[in-house]
Amino acid sequence: MSARRSAKRRAAQKEGFRSAFESEIAKQARKQRIKFEYESEVIPWIPKPKKYTPDFILPNGIIVEAKGRLTVHDRAKHIAIRDQHPSLDIRFVFQYNNPITKGSKTRYTDWAEKNGFKWAMTHIPKEWAKEKKK
Repeated sequence: MSARRSAKRRAAQKEGFRSAFESEIAKQARKQRIKFEYESEVIPWIPKPKKYTPDFILPNGIIVEAKGRLTVHDRAKHIAIRDQHPSLDIRFVFQYNNPITKGSKTRYTDWAEKNGFKWAMTHIPKEWAKEKKK
């Protein structure tokens, strides 16, 4: 990890975020006057009782997951959570639209669409915040 990225991450952690990307999403949301809670809920999921802490929750209940990297573990976890909690509206904000694995033609956004997840690039769309609670 470069010194510059490390400094950004440390600054984000001082603000209470796990990553610089999450910090940037929060700044953009505040600038657009989008209200949110950060890591305010814990959702159980299995196999083995595990806990999922969503990154951002909008007042209308939309869960926003910030992803710089979308690992195989992340993909499996979110499919399991979606299947176990079908009432949750989980969406992704991707920092990059990389291939899901080296050499794959499937990109993060392709995976999201294939699996029924709404997604956006780099920030929370204001339209998401305006949607009615389901």
